[in-house]
This record gives sequence, structure tokens and C-alpha cells, in this order.
Amino acid sequence: MNRRKSFLVAAGILLGAVAVAVVMVRLRPEPPLREPPSRVPFVTTAPAVAGEGAIPVYGAGTVRPRAEIDVSAQISGKVAWVSPSFQGGGRVAAGQALFRIDDADYRNRVQQARANVAAQEVALLRAEEDARIARAEYELFRKRDPEAAPGEANPLALREPQLAAAGAALVRDSAALADAELALARTEVAAPFNGIVRNESVAVGQFVAAGQGVGRFYATDAVEVVVPVSDADAALIPDLWRLSAGDGDRRVRATVSAEYGERSHDREGYVDRAEAALDEQTRTIDVIVRVPRPFSGAGPPLLVGQFVEVRIEGAAPERYFTVPRAALRTGNEVWALRAGNLVAIVPVEVLQRSDDAVYVTGALEPGQAVVVSGIRIATEGMIVRTGDGGG
Repeated sequence: MNRRKSFLVAAGILLGAVAVAVVMVRLRPEPPLREPPSRVPFVTTAPAVAGEGAIPVYGAGTVRPRAEIDVSAQISGKVAWVSPSFQGGGRVAAGQALFRIDDADYRNRVQQARANVAAQEVALLRAEEDARIARAEYELFRKRDPEAAPGEANPLALREPQLAAAGAALVRDSAALADAELALARTEVAAPFNGIVRNESVAVGQFVAAGQGVGRFYATDAVEVVVPVSDADAALIPDLWRLSAGDGDRRVRATVSAEYGERSHDREGYVDRAEAALDEQTRTIDVIVRVPRPFSGAGPPLLVGQFVEVRIEGAAPERYFTVPRAALRTGNEVWALRAGNLVAIVPVEVLQRSDDAVYVTGALEPGQAVVVSGIRIATEGMIVRTGDGGG
């Protein structure tokens, strides 16, 4: 009896469990229906911006002086005076005296040369008078005895060679006086143009020889930046090969940017000329950008030796576009989107590349979406999805 009762209890528990399971299965919520993921690839796009104005040509280079010279004396002697401005970093104006050489010996030479000239002037007057008297005596002799007088008088008798020698001696001593005065003037060495002293090595009491370099300074009216560019970039610079060096033709403008105090400062310049040969190592063309008055204005100066970035205003085509650099594909192609998010493979001509953008010409439309990322391979007419919900 007990075994039967136990069997019935176990069977009841089992049936109850089955019933509960059936009820829970019937009462469970239906799972949400989800659409299968789309197999149309998703892409990121950016608009093709219609360009206006000049296409920039970017480059970089190092600032160098427009003109830089060694300072030296043209005569020898002991230094008697040195300008306080003639030291490293000092600014000097055109015509300002840099240093002077003791001029005592040169002043004495001038006095001697002047005395010689005065003596030769007297000798020339005497020779002129003697020649006049000789000519008068000869004419008188011919009148008195025409038959005895020869047809042509001896030049020595007329004192013509003596007169010529006296004139030549005066010219010689006058030239010696001019040389002495020139040497005296050269005892003062002056700056030929406005500039900044780079270095100097002269002091009072020092003996300097003619031609001995005692310093170096450079012009401050302008500096230059040598910008190496490719031949493709050089072709974008208008009239590059028609520019004449140093003529001040500022038709091609340029902006020079220099870092100073963790800030970038811009100065306006222009393309002055281009070197007429390719660099043998880099195969680039050196374009010379000139910046006038680099030490004027409120901002910091352009220092010689400073590395700068340069932006040159290039050509201005009638129709071109700016697209992100990532939109340019191998083979100079851009994947543009037509209506219905269909891919169109558009061949383009690259005019210029910058860090983030590419300037191109081709069959694009202003504002047309171009593929930046999302796919590596595209075919003509391929359907894609974009972030605007299309596709």
C-alpha cells in the first residue's frame, strides 16, 4: 500500500511539472522580429567643393639674407676707432662709419702729393712761357733772314717736347694726389647699405691689412627663402620663367609663416625668381621668395637661418574642385555618388596636393558627394549606403 501511494505521489509531481512547463511555454513573449542586415556597403562621404581664386603652392625653406658681405679695409694700418654698433647683432645704416684706421701717414702723403702738384704747375707755366718765347724768337728770325731760316723749325728749338713733358709730369702728380686723397678717404670704413652685423673681430690698436676680413653683416631691406618645388608645382606658378631677379615685380604673391613663441606669424612676400637648373639630388626647382622689410612691423622679425613654411599663390583655373585627400584613389580617380547612391568612377587631373586636400579638375559637380572611406574596391553603378539614411 505504501509503495502504491509513493508511486502516485511521484506521478502527480511529474504531471504537475509537465503542466507548469506547458503553461510557461504558451505564456512566453514572442521574440522581436528583426530584418536581416543589409549587404549594401556603408561609406563615408564629403562634398566636392568648387574652387575659387588661385590654387596655393605649398613649400618650406630656410631664411637667408638678400645680400651678405665681408667687411674689410682697402688699406693697411692700425685701427684708431671702432663704432659701438659694429658688433654682433648691431644695426648699422648705409654710410655709417664702422671703424677708422690711423690716418696720420695718409694725411702726410696727401700733403706731399699736393706740394708736388704745385711744383709741377709752376714747371708747366715755365715751360709754356719758354715755348712761347722760343716760338716768338723763331718767327722774328724768319722775318729777318727768310733765306737762312729752314721751312720747319726743330721741335727742340721751339721747346715743344719740354712743354709736353711738363704737362705729363703735372698729370702724373695730379693722379698721385688723387690716389693719396682716395687712400685717406679709405681710412674710414663705412657700411654700404642698411644691415645687421653678424660677427666682428676688430679692436682699437689692432693692425689690419688691406683685404683682411674683420667682420660680416647682411642687408635688412629684404630676406629670401629658397623653396624647392616639383616641376608640377612650378607649372602652377604664373609667369615663373618670365620674372627678372631683383626687379621688384610682385605679381606672384607669397605668404611666409614662421613659428615664434609657439605661435605662427605671417609675413607677405613675392616670388622673385627661380633657379635655372634642377637640383641634381632632389630633382626639384628652387623658387626664390623675397620678403621685404623683415625686421619692421609689430610682429617678430624673420631671422636669418629660420625655417619657415611658404604658401605661393598659383594659377587660377576657371573650374576646379577641392576634395579631401582620402577621396583621391589610385590612378587619379574619385568615387563620386550619383542619384540613388550609385557610385560613379570619375577620372581627375590633380593640380595640387596639400596635407588635407587635393585640388583637381574633372567631371564633378559642386557639392557632389565623394567617397572618403568605407570601401576599398568600387565598380561603376555600385550601390552604397551613406550616413544620411540613403541606400
